[in-house]
Amino acid sequence: MHGNEVLGRELLLKLADYLCDQYNAGDEEVMRLVNLSRIHLLPSMNPDGWQIATDTGGQDYLIGRSNNHSVDLNRNFPDLDRIMFGNEESHIEHNNHLLEQVDRLSEPIQPETRAVMRLIMSVPFVLSANLHGGDLVANYPYDTSRSGAMTEYTSSPDDQTFKHLALSYANLHKSMSSPDRKGCGYDGYNFGKQRGITNGAAWYSVQGGMQDFNYLSSNDFEITLELGCDKYPSQDVLEKEWEDNKEALMHYMWQVMCGSVWTYVRTTRRHSYTTCGSLINKMCVGAVQVHIGVKGQVKDAETGKPLANAVIHVKNVTGGRDDDIQHDVTSGALERTLMVLHVSLAVHDGDYWRLLTPGKYVITAYRDDYRPMSVRVTVVNQPHQEAPRVDFDLTPVVSRGKVKVDANGPFR
Repeated sequence: MHGNEVLGRELLLKLADYLCDQYNAGDEEVMRLVNLSRIHLLPSMNPDGWQIATDTGGQDYLIGRSNNHSVDLNRNFPDLDRIMFGNEESHIEHNNHLLEQVDRLSEPIQPETRAVMRLIMSVPFVLSANLHGGDLVANYPYDTSRSGAMTEYTSSPDDQTFKHLALSYANLHKSMSSPDRKGCGYDGYNFGKQRGITNGAAWYSVQGGMQDFNYLSSNDFEITLELGCDKYPSQDVLEKEWEDNKEALMHYMWQVMCGSVWTYVRTTRRHSYTTCGSLINKMCVGAVQVHIGVKGQVKDAETGKPLANAVIHVKNVTGGRDDDIQHDVTSGALERTLMVLHVSLAVHDGDYWRLLTPGKYVITAYRDDYRPMSVRVTVVNQPHQEAPRVDFDLTPVVSRGKVKVDANGPFR
């Protein structure tokens, strides 16, 4: 999304080639990943910025960062963090899908931003990564500080899950988590001294970023990957960069297996499977991480019909806790076929995915006009195994059974 941060673009193009080549060569792991998930790769969100950076040699730290209208796209998304923080302060229970609460914008939405927002809201992504350059670290929500401070650790309700996702990438990268590597930036700080990860707001607070927008507007969990000190590396280091990132990219996609992932890369469900994620340069992948937590379907107990827009709420009861995770997800909204970027995507009512770290949880599904249903589950998260399935059959508050009449009056 920053046109002068080009390594992510090249890695995603290479990843696409790698997945196709290995699939055709019969690589069992790649075939399983591709067959069980839909992977969305968006190599460039800011082609104009990339062209400007390339035409000027790519060595300036800022030239090409913004789009052709001189707007930083990673400050251009609706600021849902402020809405979330306001809801918390006012004890308003609304903690997800907050786009409907936006009543004003600080600046016009750019065409590139609008296109990505449309994609986020149209496809049921579960996991994604946003690829940047200029440092070497996996960054996780929140990106915006609660108090307005420039640097302040600001945890999301899913702080432990986001740490897990960030570490899953940093630990598999060849040097991201190394405390002995050379640092980046004017101060030369090495994030490897903190395991190669950082809370976004603890690093520096950002408003209007894409990472938090994904989390607060949809069911998607996104982290930001800073892939290296050099924003515009030379061609002769690209093979090494691929080898440094390949295992981490593959493992990250596995987190959402049976789901959709996008990476800017993005992934969506394929057939009856999950939408894991994406990578944007951005990547979304349906892979290992979406295989963490639980998945399932919500149905009407009487008709068997899948139920859209049911709320999935989670309480962490590990070790005697009784902690509500104040970020709900919802079941699939519509049973239809979407045409996204000329690709047909099957989206089914009632499907849901909830990323969770290992532990004991009480998961509750509820929807208007239905009685809530709760299930106690233990999450283990075995490597490269699909997430356990937890289905919900919700009973209508008013039964739709046929009314029979006899001499004593109606009965069901």
